[in-house]
Amino acid sequence: MAGALSEVLGEVLVTADGEEVAVSALAARGVSLVGLYFGCSLGGPCAQLGASLAAFYGRFRGEAAAAGGQRLEIVFVSAEQEQQQWQEAVRAMPWLALPFADKHRKLKLWNKYRVSNVPSLIFIDATTGKVVCRNGLLVIRDDPEGLEFPWGPKPFSEVVAGPLLRNNGQTLDSSALEGSHVGVYFSAHWCPPCRSLTRVLVESYQKIKEAGQKFEILFVSADRSEDSFKQYFSEMPWVAVPYADEARRSRLNRLYGIQGIPTLIVLDPKGEVITRQGRVEVLNDVECREFPWHPKPVLELTDSNAVQLNEGPCLVLFVDSEDDGESEAAKQLIQPIAEKIIAKYKAKEEEAPLLFFVAGEVSGGEHRAASCCVFVRGRTLVGYCYRHLSGRHDRLPAGLHQPARGCAPAHHPGHVGPGQVRDGCGGDHT
Repeated sequence: MAGALSEVLGEVLVTADGEEVAVSALAARGVSLVGLYFGCSLGGPCAQLGASLAAFYGRFRGEAAAAGGQRLEIVFVSAEQEQQQWQEAVRAMPWLALPFADKHRKLKLWNKYRVSNVPSLIFIDATTGKVVCRNGLLVIRDDPEGLEFPWGPKPFSEVVAGPLLRNNGQTLDSSALEGSHVGVYFSAHWCPPCRSLTRVLVESYQKIKEAGQKFEILFVSADRSEDSFKQYFSEMPWVAVPYADEARRSRLNRLYGIQGIPTLIVLDPKGEVITRQGRVEVLNDVECREFPWHPKPVLELTDSNAVQLNEGPCLVLFVDSEDDGESEAAKQLIQPIAEKIIAKYKAKEEEAPLLFFVAGEVSGGEHRAASCCVFVRGRTLVGYCYRHLSGRHDRLPAGLHQPARGCAPAHHPGHVGPGQVRDGCGGDHT
């Protein structure tokens, strides 16, 4: 256990009193699951979570005292930039924390798990270091007694099992989804980007069905009332989880670690994820020629997929030309690198830690390469300007940067505010 967990957390953690605890010692305590708590000392959502998480953690500590073994440990990964604020936050916590001085590892964890809002709680297996559940906040709410421990992922068919609705009131069993590609659509009427996407998605859905493809969309509502759900669902030609079945809606949110809406996750007929970026794919491929949208190693940066720049480290190759041929040549330049990195992490059953883009001319005739370099959470991975296929690759000045148009500003962990998410609509999705 120590090897995998040390690779994630380092060698040493600290207690509220400043005492050091070796990561290797967690194995002796019987810890099988570690919750990474990304938060801050500010009020609001972090303060609210702190109270409920302390009660949740206390139940496991009590169990450990009675049984002689501790199944769960929490590790605080702070968003604080000032040591005094960090100390104040840690002092009130009964669990362990990443040392304040280990700033490089903190940034690495935020990027590795693509945390885009606080508070966030991600459970990882203490033996393998792999993610067990990305949305631990829902675990605390739905299973406060820990009866479903260790909250590992279940097959889509098991989580979705039960009756589904059509907007005419007809019901059908979830088994009707078997053998089809499925788009699991997390959305709400109160969210403007959701309503915009729904209009496009209705057209895409109809085109795919007319082409003879076996495709269904499952609406998982984040509406705030059943009346709002009914009004919104009346615009949709697909099926939905009944609004009253809050437990099933929550389990689907947990299964896919939903942190913001709209989100469209496309599954293959076996229920395995093809892409989590269904929203981007639908907007980029309005004719649905590339359905079911298997991921590409290198993407062309557009206004619709610029939101991905906020999801983690990105490498962007800028093309200082209006010639489409140069964009394609630029893709070919970095594609072998992208494929090698993706294959390496796929072999470990992990997501690649880096997204690859080629950026050319944008609307208005401006060139991103002429004016900006991509920063992700306060640091640049690399920004290159690709010029005229001459073999010359000029690194852009480190000081030139601006967020891609249409997406939220990129943030360092210390600048992420409570409740902020990567997209225009917040985390109110259950």
